[in-house]
Amino acid sequence: MYLTHLSLTNFRIFSRLDGDIPRGALLLVGDNAQGKTTLLEAIYMLASMTSIQAGTLGELVNFLAAKDALAVSRIKANYIRGDQEHHLEVRIIQDTSTNGNTHVRKEVLLDGRKRKLNEVIGHFNAVLFLPHMLEIITGSPRQRRDYLDLALAQVVAQYSSTLSAYNKAIRQRNALLKQLKERGGDPDQLAYWDEKTTQTGAKIIHARIHALRELETHAATIHHDLTRGKEILRLRYQPAYEPLPTPSDQYSLPLDVPVDRSGIPLEDIRSGFREKLLELRREEIKRGVTTIGPHRDELHFLGNGIDLGTYGSRGQIRTALLAIKMAEVAWMKEKTGHWPVLLLDEILAELDETRRQDLLDRIAQTEQVLLTTTDLDLFTSTFIQETTQWYIEGGRVMSDE
Repeated sequence: MYLTHLSLTNFRIFSRLDGDIPRGALLLVGDNAQGKTTLLEAIYMLASMTSIQAGTLGELVNFLAAKDALAVSRIKANYIRGDQEHHLEVRIIQDTSTNGNTHVRKEVLLDGRKRKLNEVIGHFNAVLFLPHMLEIITGSPRQRRDYLDLALAQVVAQYSSTLSAYNKAIRQRNALLKQLKERGGDPDQLAYWDEKTTQTGAKIIHARIHALRELETHAATIHHDLTRGKEILRLRYQPAYEPLPTPSDQYSLPLDVPVDRSGIPLEDIRSGFREKLLELRREEIKRGVTTIGPHRDELHFLGNGIDLGTYGSRGQIRTALLAIKMAEVAWMKEKTGHWPVLLLDEILAELDETRRQDLLDRIAQTEQVLLTTTDLDLFTSTFIQETTQWYIEGGRVMSDE
């Protein structure tokens, strides 16, 4: 899979961009705050249908265009998937009414037809690395869950819809739990939302179990190469609802050993999850909140058995994240049959010369990659000669001349 053409209209700093995207490697060169990362953000939005940088949709609309009562920000792309060409367009529409209220909405068109967001996610695939993504490892559990969900949404059919339905069920269930806590009532009112929660939640747990097992296989090999065999990377998944039964005569020991849940059938996860909710019903009514489920899952990244989020150095964390992102590329290719477009922001910063070369060698195996840099000296002359360069300045793109 690869982009052939990209057009931006009133997207952040870009009032207008229109150009063909070369197959292979494209280097985006320029000073900071000129629009290089914004280009990557726009392309990744075609895959995820969300911005990984903006707090609100309105932030994506060019600030000059946003002064008008009606402003439209557009991302348009042509791309090849398999042997077919497709056209994808994302519109962010900002409408200011006469009373001064501003409404922002999103529209998506695939091959000229308006579609729901959940129907489009996964048709175009991309993997993104940004420096602040180190917080996937060092940040909150929610940031790790969000990372995993964005990746899964691109390769597992209906995952995004299932996640949306689960979150809705949890909100409704929590509202009912709070009502039962404060006003009392029949606890059996929870039965309907228990069913909705476990049906959708089991699918999420099942998908996460298999995705993390597959990602770990790829990431461990890549990380082993990047560290010259000095470190072993592991991904430890801790579901808030543990579907793996513990024998009644076995004590729970604090041992950090790999746990294989991949053999647990989906139906067993669903039924076990529901039984656990029934078991916890009285406690959850007292607390007024759902205490278990995918919304409370945790994921840890371990280097030689040490939690990198707590004890890892910046270099270790960066290397681990690079391994995970390259693993994501291989995993998506394995699951979809197509290479995702790889988007790398200042990828070589803080890496020594050996790791830079190892990474560039791996990048060369992908079908299409866009990289940003402020310093071409970080790249080998051979790599530069084999790439196209765009120079970015103030939201304008110039050729490599």
